[in-house]
Amino acid sequence: MAPATPTRREVLFVALLYLFLRFLTYKPDASTVLNVPNPLTSSTDTSSSTSTNTSAQRAGPQYLEAHLTWGSSPVPQTRVLSHAPGWTVFDKLYILKGVVYIVSDEPSKVPNVTHIYSKGHFIENGKEAVASRLPTDDDIRVISTKEAKSLFGTGAHLLDGVNLTRPRSVTHYYHWSAELWFGLWHTYASLDPAIPHDGKTDLPPVRRIMFNHLDAYHWRDYASMNEWVIRSAFPSLVMEFKDDWRDRAEMGRPFVFDRVVLADRSATMLTHNFARFQRSASASFGLPGSENWFMTMRNHAIQFTGLDNNIGGGTTRTPVITYISRQEWGRRMLIKEDHEKLVEELYKLRDQYGFEVNVVAAENMSRLEQIELAARTTIMMGVHGNGLTSLVWMKPSPRSTVMEFFFPGGFAFDYEYTTRALGMTHYGFWGNSYFTSPALPEPKYVEGFQGNSIPLDGALVARLCLERIMLTEEVDD
Repeated sequence: MAPATPTRREVLFVALLYLFLRFLTYKPDASTVLNVPNPLTSSTDTSSSTSTNTSAQRAGPQYLEAHLTWGSSPVPQTRVLSHAPGWTVFDKLYILKGVVYIVSDEPSKVPNVTHIYSKGHFIENGKEAVASRLPTDDDIRVISTKEAKSLFGTGAHLLDGVNLTRPRSVTHYYHWSAELWFGLWHTYASLDPAIPHDGKTDLPPVRRIMFNHLDAYHWRDYASMNEWVIRSAFPSLVMEFKDDWRDRAEMGRPFVFDRVVLADRSATMLTHNFARFQRSASASFGLPGSENWFMTMRNHAIQFTGLDNNIGGGTTRTPVITYISRQEWGRRMLIKEDHEKLVEELYKLRDQYGFEVNVVAAENMSRLEQIELAARTTIMMGVHGNGLTSLVWMKPSPRSTVMEFFFPGGFAFDYEYTTRALGMTHYGFWGNSYFTSPALPEPKYVEGFQGNSIPLDGALVARLCLERIMLTEEVDD
């Protein structure tokens, strides 16, 4: 008896079953998934290399890749995607027994390793201290593919995604948000010089941050702002510390970073920008980037509070003046009468022009309240201090201004440089006078800088507030 002819339903079922099994067993070509690059700097077009990586990560079904295998082929070479002293983006950077390896058959194209990495010692002044921090072969090496093959064998364990590594102790809101993350994100964002105003970028999210000289108890700050920043900006980020780094070193097996942004404060200190501004993040600003580079970080944090990203922007909303007072802090405070006069003058602006005026002490506010208020603020002011760090959450606009009060003769670039790097305007005050870029004084911690008798002309501050809000200078120009 002849077998029955399959029905249409049976044919369709077999076809669907075949396609389903093909999907389960499909494995894309390894070079597509891993995007193994050619020579170290064969192309200076970082945007094209970034889009290629991004496309590879998004293409087809994704599989857990725990190992990069090259077998009898040459070891994939390390590629430098972006570099400024102390801030470097690598693809395929290797580590073995705690030593960092740059694999390249063109070592002349590799940046000087002293501008990439250091021993990670605590930073002290003096020539001997500087020399003691310089890296040796026990810390970082540049090796050929032949040497790499001898060291690593036929493969390496993959640290996939985008990684950040090497920061030291950062138990301070300013040094965490306006130095470490400032520099790390500006360096990584240099791979996407077209970030729009809304901060949306095709750059893959950061997967992990590794502190190879820091334990898990020395990254949170006394104000508990650091954890808010990192959890809002990168909710899925995993943090690793020196014990995790030591674990991998003691395994004696090679690991490879798919992509890593490597930060080293000691290396940044060898640059002209650091000598000039005394800010480690300043070295990274020699890299290309969008004027909206920080909007990704800023908008993530603002969304985390529940506010709209556009809060605080433009010149048609009611201006918001925020004075962050240190009068209850006990250190670095205005003369009592000058503080009271400043508050009086600000309230006059409120009553006469309808501006919103907030006089606050950051230590009496929750983290949510601090970020929400900063996001809405048009003009932020206060004595030099940690409370001004929240300026990073302000929305840059023609009106956006930071006013910082110093003891006469004293100055530090901390908040001035941060303000200007975000595209906003900064004014420093010495009693009854003020200054702004490019006519800035030299950094100096004069006697009285940390004291509680800082003089200020409150009427002068109020007049400048009015000029900035009315954009008087722009009209005159």
